[in-house]
Amino acid sequence: MDKKKRIKELVEILNKAAKSYYVDAVEIMPNIEYDKLYDELLELEKETNVVLSNSPTQNVGYEIAGELPKKAHESPMLSLDKTKSVEDLREWLGDNKALLSWKMDGLTIVLTYRDGELAEAVTRGNGTIGEVITNNAKNFQNIPLKIEFKGELILRGEAIIKYSDFKRINDAIEDAAAKYKNPRNLCSGSVRQLNPAVTKSRMVYCNIFNVVKADGIDFENSKAKQFEWVKSEGFDVVEYKFTDSKSIADDIAEFESKIESNDIPSDGLVLLLDDIALGERLGSTSKFPRNAMAFKWSDERQITKLKYIEWSPSRTGLINPVAVFEPVELEGTTVSRASLHNVSIFEDLMLGVGDEISVYKANMIIPQVYENLTKSNTEKVPDTCPACGSHASIKQDNESKVLLCTNPDCQIKHIKQYALMASRDALNIDGLSESTLEKFLSKGFIKNDSDIFKLDRYKDEIINMEGFGKRSYEKLMAALEEAKHTNVARFLYSLGINGIGSANAKMIAKYFDNDIDKIITAGKDELLEIEGIGEVLANSIVEFFKDSKNIENVKSLREILIFEAEESAGSDSFAGKVFVITGSLEHFTNRNELKELIEKNGGKVSGSVSSKTNFLINNDTASNSSKNKKAKELGVEIISEEDFLKLLEG
Repeated sequence: MDKKKRIKELVEILNKAAKSYYVDAVEIMPNIEYDKLYDELLELEKETNVVLSNSPTQNVGYEIAGELPKKAHESPMLSLDKTKSVEDLREWLGDNKALLSWKMDGLTIVLTYRDGELAEAVTRGNGTIGEVITNNAKNFQNIPLKIEFKGELILRGEAIIKYSDFKRINDAIEDAAAKYKNPRNLCSGSVRQLNPAVTKSRMVYCNIFNVVKADGIDFENSKAKQFEWVKSEGFDVVEYKFTDSKSIADDIAEFESKIESNDIPSDGLVLLLDDIALGERLGSTSKFPRNAMAFKWSDERQITKLKYIEWSPSRTGLINPVAVFEPVELEGTTVSRASLHNVSIFEDLMLGVGDEISVYKANMIIPQVYENLTKSNTEKVPDTCPACGSHASIKQDNESKVLLCTNPDCQIKHIKQYALMASRDALNIDGLSESTLEKFLSKGFIKNDSDIFKLDRYKDEIINMEGFGKRSYEKLMAALEEAKHTNVARFLYSLGINGIGSANAKMIAKYFDNDIDKIITAGKDELLEIEGIGEVLANSIVEFFKDSKNIENVKSLREILIFEAEESAGSDSFAGKVFVITGSLEHFTNRNELKELIEKNGGKVSGSVSSKTNFLINNDTASNSSKNKKAKELGVEIISEEDFLKLLEG
């Protein structure tokens, strides 16, 4: 590829990944892959002398999004230059003394104190403009709201959620798809909440790593003295230690030995010159300050041999490639498998049995294939499903190619479908796991959805199955009996209609007054009238109920299930009305509480303003937020909570 074209391609890829990471709090590319592409871009820019204006090597941030107020920073918040070489750090440090500390992996916050009180908190944003999150910062676990110092004080710190709290929060989420990917993503969403009560519940901490301004305080030209003074005012600072060029290798090794026990997420170390005046004289480039350098450990990589590619089918028909290789030790655990995610990545790696591959753990957690060293390219994408033997075809899904099983009766699809049916938000059948369902299917106990409720026909066989017994059987029967009592929304979700989640199912059931027959016969145009249902979902529902097998399945289940009305303690005063909620709330603990009240009174709540919206609830009715602007364009009435409560009272 032409070098200039490659530069343009890399800038596009890296900017997309960075925007997703910094603005949307979604990681679409592992750090190690980003760094690899960034370094490639840097080399090409040096080689060709071509630097695009939007190159990530020249810019420090990305346009911020959202509805929080914006604020320009007093001084730009630059990134840190980085290295993976201890020798580079030693050479950079020279004869100077420095502080070595964790490079915390959270969200950078600027805290401003005036007259001894927290006056403002602003996120890093794009490095020039951030979002004001003062009310949320007041709910952080460890920053003082009042301090002894009365002058203006501006601090920079990293908002983080500890690994232990991250695990606690994720463990409470039963839906695997809804779990947070990592502490940073959770922290970013928690800090930028419109409801401070959510921030408080997430246990966010903020550790200080820099003093921007402290009126009248003499730090004796020492960053370490700054840190000590900040601690004396009641703040927590990042863990650090003094170092120099002689001891830096040992000091880095000491930090490395603490990685596994460190409860604070980090993605490397920071080396900061202790001499404040020297740092000021050195100044900065357009992107990096010259008084500090980041150090990142290279992800531990191991060379191993590929044994085979396992193609793993799912309920939706997707068949995902998994690399199975000779076991290796990575980050203290034995690893022998790594997802390749899709056909595009599989093809790019040019894999073959026996190939030497380099594997690592992304974020020290998720096994990944870094590169293929031998590229025999002998493994091909299968044209049949490994579960049922039916034809499998490659299709384009956004920017990636995926493999799909075309057989609607594929057994794996059925296992996954039955597991969805038994899930908590569907029919909630306790004790019916995927492994149990696989055993029942292999023995011919289940051939369709309704057979799940007829497992009592196989009492003796089930009791004598490995892992079962009389007590397990009786518990399963009790769970099945209880699951027969359900409602239309749960039932609709349990059918596994492509794209229809629990929330959509509730909206559809409510729109059709919990009448299953009306849902089955609904046309596309009628479905499009429902808030939140677009072309894709409407087509999905219509196509599902066109299938005679699906209709027969629904009929069989309806003969077994007992449909009960959902509990309601409201009225129909908001019947047919669609609300959108935005901004902070004063009369309700959180948005869910307000949402439930609207729904109990017959209304619907949507996430975005459209022509179907009747009311936008926003206490700041005059704000220039995107939702307010959209509402004004469409003639949607903007009301405050007070107005809403008056509407409710009639």
